[in-house]
Amino acid sequence: MPRINTYKSDKPSTSWRSRLHEIIFEADTPAGRWFDILLILAIALSVTVVMLESIAVFRETHGVTLNRLEWFFTIVFTIEYVLRLVCVRKPWRYASSPFGIVDLLAVIPTYLDILFPGTRFLFVIRVLRLLRIFRVLKLVQYVGEAEQLVRALRASKRKILIFLSTVVMIALIAGSMMYVIEGEAHGFTSIPRGIYWAIVTMTTVGYGDISPVTAPGQVLAAMLMIMGYAIIAVPTGIVSAEMIYSGKISTQACPHCSSEGHQPGARFCKDCGESLIWNA
Repeated sequence: MPRINTYKSDKPSTSWRSRLHEIIFEADTPAGRWFDILLILAIALSVTVVMLESIAVFRETHGVTLNRLEWFFTIVFTIEYVLRLVCVRKPWRYASSPFGIVDLLAVIPTYLDILFPGTRFLFVIRVLRLLRIFRVLKLVQYVGEAEQLVRALRASKRKILIFLSTVVMIALIAGSMMYVIEGEAHGFTSIPRGIYWAIVTMTTVGYGDISPVTAPGQVLAAMLMIMGYAIIAVPTGIVSAEMIYSGKISTQACPHCSSEGHQPGARFCKDCGESLIWNA
């Protein structure tokens, strides 16, 4: 009796959904890198079309071409959005995620144009068409350092909150002092007006619409200007320190919820707790 070979390979089988997930959500394979590059180019070109359409000269001379290009990119991004929902095991998790919402906002305004054809809805359509600029936010998910920056901001949010509270207190004190020193005769008609001047001065914007005239007021302004240069560097140092501390992250995306930003060698998703291996 012939012996039946029951040997099975230890290598897990790769389904078309897992392969599609690897191409769309990850960038550690040649196919994934090419997908990201082509999608980045499509996003950049589509945003360029939106900006050109806002210029009257281009809209009048090339309106038909711009409209065709807009529909082309809308169809491309629609297909991409559907494929993303198909290749994850929990589509609703991706659809409700920030990136999923941005992807939806990138395509839905063009379709909404069809639902509002009347002239009285032209203003509504123009507002909805501005949502297409959200396509530029899709670029964030293709920058490896974006997740690290977001994590650094989250980790330093309490320090940043304390820093902002300090800045607000300095603006309140300086604005109140300037109201007392300069008074209404020199443009500081109220304490809120003085606080506005203090914020503009600390941020080194310097609109020049209101400025101190007396010597004490100018001394206070000079002190606030110098303090402004020191204040600008504080949040940069806070976030930079957290970014150095946060370490490296991998390009592995969860096949269940499409969450990214996992530690190298991680076996389970940091958000949904599911296995990061498709066939597990």
